[in-house]
Amino acid sequence: MRLIHIVFLTLAIFGMKYWLDRDEGESKPLNVLFILADDLGYGDLGCFGQEHIKTPAIDSLAVEGMKLTQHYSGSPVCAPSRCVLLTGKHTGVAYIRDNDEMYERGDVWNDPALEGQRPLLDSEYTLGELFQEKGYLTSFIGKWGLGWTGTEGDPNNQGFEHFYGYICQRVAHSYYPDHLQRNQDRVLINPGGIEEDYAADLMIEEAIEVLDKKDPDQPLFMVYATPVPHLALQVPQDSLDEYLGKFEETPYDGTRGYLPHETPRAAYAAMITRMDRDIQRLLDKLEELGIADNTLVVFTSDNGPSWIGGCDLEFFKSQGGLRGRKAQVYEGGLRVPTVVRWPGVIPAGSESDFPSAFWDWWPTFYELIDIKLPGAPYRPFPSTVPALSELSGESLMPALRGEDIRDRTQPLYWEHNGRSQAILHEGWKLLRTHQDKPWELYHLDEDIAESEDLADKFPKKVSFLVELIEKERFDSELFPLK
Repeated sequence: MRLIHIVFLTLAIFGMKYWLDRDEGESKPLNVLFILADDLGYGDLGCFGQEHIKTPAIDSLAVEGMKLTQHYSGSPVCAPSRCVLLTGKHTGVAYIRDNDEMYERGDVWNDPALEGQRPLLDSEYTLGELFQEKGYLTSFIGKWGLGWTGTEGDPNNQGFEHFYGYICQRVAHSYYPDHLQRNQDRVLINPGGIEEDYAADLMIEEAIEVLDKKDPDQPLFMVYATPVPHLALQVPQDSLDEYLGKFEETPYDGTRGYLPHETPRAAYAAMITRMDRDIQRLLDKLEELGIADNTLVVFTSDNGPSWIGGCDLEFFKSQGGLRGRKAQVYEGGLRVPTVVRWPGVIPAGSESDFPSAFWDWWPTFYELIDIKLPGAPYRPFPSTVPALSELSGESLMPALRGEDIRDRTQPLYWEHNGRSQAILHEGWKLLRTHQDKPWELYHLDEDIAESEDLADKFPKKVSFLVELIEKERFDSELFPLK
């Protein structure tokens, strides 16, 4: 026991010295690698209970860092979830509250000149701008979906000096597109429709190149927003071969949208394992460059798993025992598998069930880089940042340091498609799936599967949470409740 006490005391002193050294400017500034999967379910990773799909790299991250077991995405669908992450405002106050294809522009699905979704406003202050103004190299690789090239929502106009990937979510429905975007330049690939260049492969190569070419003295903020495992089901043969014959298969014929596939289960599993392999390459590169110990790595997903296009939620148990899926405000659509690693700060092999969400990363990163950067002048929130009351996140640092905290000051709120709403406060979750439907009430501490609606038993709790919702949200002309 005495030896154990000495070990813990040594670790505590080391951790304290690490933080003091950062305050005194004796260590290099923190790098941040934020990995964002696309439509990955709470149960799709080995470290979150998946039994059919191999994810050794992410599982190792969990061993070396912390699992956030009650972390929520910004929205149950893609674009608003990204908006929430980048702006620190939940969908009750965010500018983008739903996928908006802007059909008023024309036939967006068939006119290739009409790329991109509704642009994020220039007045929005993003994480990219925050890190950029602190002297960071800012890079966004993957799927954007917040405005097309040349608009206010162009990633180059939202604080990311480097962008590579899908500017448009519709183009991202194919892993073999005819082009990707690098900053202001369209990069042509797969000429004549030949499926040679797998988009996710090109993205990992780009990320590795950014790391290789980075000035060693300049800190990095990279969002690696892989499109995997969003539909369509497509994966190179070498990865597919690993899972062929592993499962009983029913070919998907494409009748419910997206491309058909002869072995949809094998394809889904192979896509995730290939993504995991790419993540291992990123982690290996951090080690090679000697910056792994000074890099906060976050892995999460933009929303819950899909249910169409050949996806088999039941077989893979992608929801991890939760109710619901993508495009729903039940837990399965919002609670996402999340792993964080920061050696020397985040306790290895730990878990936190602190209720948290995408909008909490804004104050977390602000706390870290505003105070700790050597030689950087103090910078208060700029005038372009909305009122602090609208930035409803809370710093995750106490949870990441392993402190035993449970309650949060602010509730968690979501709305989607102008119809569904949900709020989580002190373990109680109130939701409705449509404005014409009754409120449903669940006590998540005792009913994670949202199986017993308690609204009739606790009408005062329903009224209290409805009042909280009215305080949390502001009307939006673009995305009104209807």
